[in-house]
Amino acid sequence: MSLFWLFVGQLGSIETMSTSKKVITREEWEKKLSDVKIRKEDMNKLVMNFLATEGYVEAAEKFRMESGTEHIDLATITDRMAVKKAVQCGNVQDAIEKVNDLNPEILDTNPQLFFHLQQQKLIELIRNGKVEEALEFAQDELAPRGEENQSFLEELERTVALLAFEDVSNCPVGELLDISQRLKTASEVNAAILTSQSHEKDPKLPSLLKMLIWAQHQLDEKAVYPHINDLSTAMLEDPPL
Repeated sequence: MSLFWLFVGQLGSIETMSTSKKVITREEWEKKLSDVKIRKEDMNKLVMNFLATEGYVEAAEKFRMESGTEHIDLATITDRMAVKKAVQCGNVQDAIEKVNDLNPEILDTNPQLFFHLQQQKLIELIRNGKVEEALEFAQDELAPRGEENQSFLEELERTVALLAFEDVSNCPVGELLDISQRLKTASEVNAAILTSQSHEKDPKLPSLLKMLIWAQHQLDEKAVYPHINDLSTAMLEDPPL
């Protein structure tokens, strides 16, 4: 991420008193880039961090062998991804059991996560048209938790509201049945497992890219310079004159 540090350096070096923007040519910009040295070892760790956190087991193992990056416990990634996949497929009870097999304290010490898993289980019952079972589950498992926590109660009421609509496309909370809701719950579980294993819950790479975009926006106020508009290619593009 040499470009990010270059942006930071430029922000500090460009005078803010002038009303006109400093113009930095492509040649000057590329020269500044070449002067910023980043160790390959650090870049490899950044890539491995992303692959491991996101659960790309095969890619992580192949990258480890090719780059010589320090060994990671691939078994823990496999187990974590099995939990995540179970939630994404709607098999919530299976996911809960797998989490407890990994570490029972994860759900015991995280009531919000456990509620969201139970809520997702209720959503799946409603999705499958099991109305009576859904109502019984809501009353026996979720209602008691709602009595203890106002936010849980509000989320439960939103979920149960799905039962009042035959056509969920007209339901104001119909998004609960979207796949995005499963993905949201799966990500929450994934983050909790990572935290329990003393790992960072989010990969570093996306955060660095966000910082890069922020730095470009800040520098835009002070200078005209080659931009990266497409993060997937990281190609420099000349600014419009």
